[in-house]
Amino acid sequence: MKQVSSHISEQGIATLTLCRPEKHNAFDDQIIAELQHCCENLAKNAAVRVVILASEGSNFSAGADLAWMKRMADYDYGHNMKDAEALAGLLQTLYQLPQPTIARVQGAAFGGAVGLVSCCDMAIASENASFALSEVKIGLIPATISPYVIRAIGERASRRYFISAERFDAVEALRLGLVSEVVPEASLDERVSQLASTICANGPLAIRAAKDLINSVAGQPLSKELIADSCARIAHIRVSPEGQEGLDAFLNKRKANWLE
Repeated sequence: MKQVSSHISEQGIATLTLCRPEKHNAFDDQIIAELQHCCENLAKNAAVRVVILASEGSNFSAGADLAWMKRMADYDYGHNMKDAEALAGLLQTLYQLPQPTIARVQGAAFGGAVGLVSCCDMAIASENASFALSEVKIGLIPATISPYVIRAIGERASRRYFISAERFDAVEALRLGLVSEVVPEASLDERVSQLASTICANGPLAIRAAKDLINSVAGQPLSKELIADSCARIAHIRVSPEGQEGLDAFLNKRKANWLE
């Protein structure tokens, strides 16, 4: 039985949904493989404008599945490496999706689930959402998700929450930059839908180019090469068909063709 569903609307909004509410959407090797497969397919689909990562039930995800963790406890080093590499591959694929990604977060988002949220470009959380990087409580560390979580909340906050394993609420997640907005639970779907529609009103190729720009510029030294690359990027997109269409529509006060 599939544990991840994928749906694409007429508007080009893809929704990936974890479908394991009876287990609080805790993930195992099957969910990781299914999410990886879905993300790879979406990355190749030019009709997809936005990707929403959601889950059924009252919790976003409780993190690693207990039965999966029991299996891993019996694995040797080599098998543990393969398991870790599978999760690392999913996180990298999600992080590098060419389309903008939105995490829809309700209830608990623990352990590896914080990694999934961190890999998304934006996250909207309900007021009842709570987060924890609780790995050290059981003698482990949040290693595989760490590159993305540290990028999302920074080194200082990571030092606290990686080590203390404290649970924190949606307001703190907002302050840390892990989530973009906090809304009442009843408004969560509406707000996520509004944000996705707002993104879809923008140039499809420009959105992808903007995301690639961020990935290329973030953390880089302010060098002559970086400045030259930024100049080349804007020059290239200005003369592109989409750039020309967007500029003409703006100057002539009409809708761009991707809005028609």
